[in-house]
Amino acid sequence: MQLNLDPTLFEEQQFILVRELVQSIRVKLQEAGLSGEKLEDTTVSIAFSVASTIDDTSAIDVDGKEVHPYLTFRTSDETLTHCGENAYTHEFVYEALQILSRKGDV
Repeated sequence: MQLNLDPTLFEEQQFILVRELVQSIRVKLQEAGLSGEKLEDTTVSIAFSVASTIDDTSAIDVDGKEVHPYLTFRTSDETLTHCGENAYTHEFVYEALQILSRKGDV
């Protein structure tokens, strides 16, 4: 498999991933009975936490073993696309929630 450095495509893929995460989290919280400001705040909190873990901005250490995720996207059958550094998905959480809220997608 080929590793492709394409920061622009990587950013597009990150945003799509974050939007899906935010949407999924929000739907599950709505199903659990949350609404209004509590729904929005909890969605952001969970999504930001998950994104930060993916981005390797949260320390992951279990029993002395460190884990450092490095996000890539399969952009074709034989290609993984990356940006040359850690992901920054957490930066898209608030924007994704605003877009979904305006569109009424969730």
